[in-house]
Amino acid sequence: MNELSLKPEIADKKVRASAVRRLRELRVPLPKLSELADPSRIAAAQQVTLSGIDPDEPLAANLWRVHWFNDEARTGYANVPGHVVLPEALTGVKAKIVVALGDRFPMIGAHKVLAAYGCLVPRLVTGRFDPASDKAIWPSTGNYCRGGVAISRTVGCRGVAVLPAGMSRERFAWLERWVSDPSDIVRTPGTESNVKEIYDKCAELRRDPQNVIVNQFSEFGNYLVHYLCTGRALSKIYEDLCDRDPALRLAAFVSATGSAGTIGAGDYLKSRHGTRIAAVEAIECPTMLCNGYGEHNIQGIGDKHIPLIHNVMNTDFVIGVSDRSSDALNVLFSEAVGRDYLEKRQKIDPAILKQFAHIGLSGYANIVAAIKLAQHLDLTAADAVITIATDSAALYHSERSGYLKRHYAGGFDEVNAGEIFGRDLQGLADDHLIELTHVDRKRVFNLGYYTWVEQQGVSVEDFDRRRNPAFWRGLQESIPAWDRLIDQFNADTGAQHAG
Repeated sequence: MNELSLKPEIADKKVRASAVRRLRELRVPLPKLSELADPSRIAAAQQVTLSGIDPDEPLAANLWRVHWFNDEARTGYANVPGHVVLPEALTGVKAKIVVALGDRFPMIGAHKVLAAYGCLVPRLVTGRFDPASDKAIWPSTGNYCRGGVAISRTVGCRGVAVLPAGMSRERFAWLERWVSDPSDIVRTPGTESNVKEIYDKCAELRRDPQNVIVNQFSEFGNYLVHYLCTGRALSKIYEDLCDRDPALRLAAFVSATGSAGTIGAGDYLKSRHGTRIAAVEAIECPTMLCNGYGEHNIQGIGDKHIPLIHNVMNTDFVIGVSDRSSDALNVLFSEAVGRDYLEKRQKIDPAILKQFAHIGLSGYANIVAAIKLAQHLDLTAADAVITIATDSAALYHSERSGYLKRHYAGGFDEVNAGEIFGRDLQGLADDHLIELTHVDRKRVFNLGYYTWVEQQGVSVEDFDRRRNPAFWRGLQESIPAWDRLIDQFNADTGAQHAG
């Protein structure tokens, strides 16, 4: 499947028939994209199958929880996706910094399971993937490959995680519990920004025709599912805030680029609310800012290349954040001393502090970037900046422990907490930030040539047509056709109301 050949049409009837047989045997129904965008549309009979189902088990019913509208327990439905609004006393800016909480997704406790679903299901329903014989290869820096393994298990195929060896221990511990065989965890050299090494391993694995590379960086299903599902969820949060503050303006959406799936939600928000889109990257690896390179520890955001599915020509800002800030804030909000300092010295509502258990390293990076953008744009209390916490602090206990040993070997105290608060929240400036001109956008767009054309074999013609807004509109307008294909696939499996 060529990266740009994502079309809602059947590619291979025989492969599709095999996939139908497999999911019929397992009694696995597939949610439509529109149902994951608006779970109130899920049939009551299907909702009943969720009763008593553990959200952390690899069960078909949990596919119907792959959306933003789970409650905190992840067993019930919430009218508004989980989020926290950070006060000025914490951020130092008057604008409302709104953080959507991605750890309410099932099985992996991160919203990347939505991306994995959006990438594999289009292949299933068009006959581009046979779960009875193919293996799904999931290249990632952590959460996406976990989501891929989870989705693979629920649809009855083998999933292989390909990720850098230097990622958090918690990621590997999860994978070790979920994979079919230890060999299904493939460790590549490096850490967060070593994406090319992942691609190199995938090129090796691709020599086996039964290994199907489901590359989040180039799968437009990743863009589509976030455009619709994450875009609508964030819009719903904004609309709920407007019920209490009708004059509130959604000034910006801030997202670390990662695979560039999540940032696709910005296209949805811009089309409906005029929201500007800011892409976040690590200062230590400033690819978009200055064609730079390096290593960093903001796990989950990748770097050193421009994803094929990033709609660069619709991006308004690039913001650099240091991993020093994300690592330090992980300590500040996770250590009892830090929380005590924030509550007693800075008078932060303990209910808000409790919500930081739902925020991981990339979430902190997004918060820092949102504050910097609010400063740069002189936003007021009439403005909101919305962003994402992909996963929770639970995935980074080992990272926090390592950071404390390196920087606070003598112990972490209130003075240290105050230093982090002053430096990485209240003392932020709008540095390492550019407002993209048309020339800047062309520069960032063109940088992707070296990865996708020279290294990955995408044709220049296919690469270039992504400059045109019509290309992205065409993807967005294909969503109803994808839903029809999923409907027909479910009808053929007879699994619409399976448990």
